Amino acid sequence: MRIPTRGLLAAALTAMLLVGCAAPPGIIDRVTDDDPGRLLEQAAQQEPAQAARTRLEAADILARQGERTQALEVAADIDDSLLEREPRTRWALLLADLGEALGEPWAVIQATQELDALALDRDQALSLRQRQGLALLEVDEPAAAAEALLWVQARTEAAALNDPIWSALSELDGQALSALSREVDTDLGRGWVALAELYRASGGDLERLFARLDDWRERNARHPAARQLPADLLALRELRGLEVRHIAVLLPQSGPLASAASAIAEGMRIQQRQATNAGGSDVRLSFIDASNSDFEALYREAESRGAQVVVGPLDKDEVTRLEALDRVPLPTLALNYGYGERNRAEGLFQYGLSAEDEARQTARRAWRDGRRRAALLVPDNDWGRRVGEAFWDEWQALGGEVTNAVRYNPGAPATESTRRAIANPRPDMLFLLALPDYARQVPPTLDYYYASRLPVYATSHLFEGRLNPQLDHDLNDVQFLDIPWQIPDAAVGGVEVLPFLGSYRELREESDPTLFRLHAMGVDAFELARRLPQLQAVPGSELYGATGTLSPARDGRIARQLPWARFVNGIPQPILIPGLFGDGDAP
Repeated sequence: MRIPTRGLLAAALTAMLLVGCAAPPGIIDRVTDDDPGRLLEQAAQQEPAQAARTRLEAADILARQGERTQALEVAADIDDSLLEREPRTRWALLLADLGEALGEPWAVIQATQELDALALDRDQALSLRQRQGLALLEVDEPAAAAEALLWVQARTEAAALNDPIWSALSELDGQALSALSREVDTDLGRGWVALAELYRASGGDLERLFARLDDWRERNARHPAARQLPADLLALRELRGLEVRHIAVLLPQSGPLASAASAIAEGMRIQQRQATNAGGSDVRLSFIDASNSDFEALYREAESRGAQVVVGPLDKDEVTRLEALDRVPLPTLALNYGYGERNRAEGLFQYGLSAEDEARQTARRAWRDGRRRAALLVPDNDWGRRVGEAFWDEWQALGGEVTNAVRYNPGAPATESTRRAIANPRPDMLFLLALPDYARQVPPTLDYYYASRLPVYATSHLFEGRLNPQLDHDLNDVQFLDIPWQIPDAAVGGVEVLPFLGSYRELREESDPTLFRLHAMGVDAFELARRLPQLQAVPGSELYGATGTLSPARDGRIARQLPWARFVNGIPQPILIPGLFGDGDAP
């Protein structure tokens, strides 16, 4: 894998050549062999293996001269498979050094892909593997990062790796953690996995967590984490005695949002009951009608009842008013996102099922899959405008090109709008925002216009949440993201390992499918609310919830990371290797 060339080297070499052209006769002949410009000129005329060695010499000289950015570009563009073992080792050490110094984790990963092929002494092998693990953690590959860092710590017992190892393990969902437990073959690795599973099983109950943690430390007295707890766990210890026992839920019981509010409230009630039955702390819920009262009065009511935390409001305008305050009277989990560019109110968190967030995730996923030219197909209404703009802004920030952006009439056939979306210039992907009836028309239309291989990326809205292979057969090969509770096989490998399984089973049996996502949102709202002190105290805290992996940004807005699925025979299935399907160029 090679990281992209940024063009700085090309500019530098052009300048060198121009200076050379303008110099008096004979000057160029006196350029020494340690001139990187001359070496790169020579490499352009050499056969591939010799050229790779010459470029390595040029990169090394540039690095020693302090031209590290240019050195990185040259080194990253070398095909290391053409190098023999000793120069390949020099290349890996140089590229890893440059990548680490310049904050380019992908360069470090490139340098460390084939460590077994290098002639490394023990210290070099440990150093490169550690750099590899830290780089993988930086690019959001926690499972691979954990394996690399555990490999190093098993040979060094370095407690300095405790925090990054814990960061990696804390980002793994249940399926990935189970997979890691089957792969580790040392007492140290098994101890780490047991600690991560213990943390996950505590369900946010700090008393239960630290009672079990003390038992773990007794059984693993020589473990690096027993001698020095990760900083995040130490921070949680400071919260003992501050657990949330009483939550005030401020939701409307009448008006246009009442139905959604009722579904969310039902999810909260069921998760409260399930948590209590499972032996967790008994958390009280006080539901206060927010239909007509102003929020100052509602906060006073919540405080008078002894609530420690507030959940609500649901109305976007109300959230916007709250986020403009300096602080809120009680720690608050709003159930929507405000219109402001950022949330400025201290103590206010915002959480919701944001279609805009799904669009931004789709842009990032498509970019990682190698797509660069996107067409957009979104409904011609306010919802389509907002979601389309979210994708467009994220896509352009990544460096992507939008070839066509088509707003369609949801009540009309998809034929003409789809044709316009894929018209010249031809895209290499299609972003689709559509409800099921409309979405099912798009792939057959692509087939009709000889674009059957065009990758389609969609939001969760095209899936009803019920298996209907007869109808969804037309969505075959479409990739989409959704909450884990809607696509358990694709998200976590099956129902049995879903988060909050008891609540899932109860709600899945009782729920109207159209409200199921809102019920899941209520489950996660309860779990987030009882963890608000933790979210405030421990940056980087995450909840593996019914609606995704939830983590607060610096301003308290909670982002959801959703799993991906692909329709196969009309049924959502996992995408085992991102980008593997549909890697061929679109016609």
